[in-house]
Amino acid sequence: MAPEPLATLTFAAWRRLDRAAASRLAAQVAGSVGGRLDRVEEVEHLGAPLHRVLVERGERMFALIPGGRVTVGFDAASWQPSAELLASYHEESVSQGIGDGDLRGHLARVLSPRRTVTVPTLLMAVEDEPLEEEPADMPAVLAREGLRLPTPDEWEHGCGAGARTLFRWGDECPLDRLPYGEGLGPQGGPNAFGLRIAHDTYRSEITSEPGVIYGGDGGESVCGGYGTVLAWLPLATANRHPDLAAMVFDEDGDYCTDDLSTRPVLALR
Repeated sequence: MAPEPLATLTFAAWRRLDRAAASRLAAQVAGSVGGRLDRVEEVEHLGAPLHRVLVERGERMFALIPGGRVTVGFDAASWQPSAELLASYHEESVSQGIGDGDLRGHLARVLSPRRTVTVPTLLMAVEDEPLEEEPADMPAVLAREGLRLPTPDEWEHGCGAGARTLFRWGDECPLDRLPYGEGLGPQGGPNAFGLRIAHDTYRSEITSEPGVIYGGDGGESVCGGYGTVLAWLPLATANRHPDLAAMVFDEDGDYCTDDLSTRPVLALR
């Protein structure tokens, strides 16, 4: 009997594998793309062990992102923020005329809604990369290397790894600091899959859908003094940055694309 296609491996099934089975499958993934298995390590995620797989191919390091039927997006209506977070938002942002008086309403505008989707299992670059060409030309650039842009659903799943919280690390953000500088908060380390993602508000990642950008707002919230909560919000897993995307993909826009990046995806068969 022929083995199941790697692309059909599900996140749920992956989580049920023991270390030996996960290691065998990881070696198969690396071999299928002509890569080298760098490591298989066990991390704690969502109250249970998760096997993290990194594969080196060429000059890039990729992380295995098991897919299948997964939940992405954010349910702003059921979100229960701490009293401290809400107080910070109102004192630092709303009182200065910034943001919406209803934080949940603001989240509903900038974050994608909670939904269940089907995504393939794939390899996603551990690090995002500066654009080599204009955003519209990047699909062709990546295709020359057998790569592609992630879809919005793939990006969100890759970032959140099944977490339904506002940020990939939880529903709260530090209120005593801004998300700027190396290692200054929960954004500094790799996520559950091993990606260095949603870690720098100055970097904004394009996807296969022109109107959807993730990972940062070009530093606008930090530089603009929008308040601590709004400074962290660009790192929220489901934040699609609609205002930034409108500037980037407006033919008449003059937004500088120097801070835009992409996260190459390598499809599995």
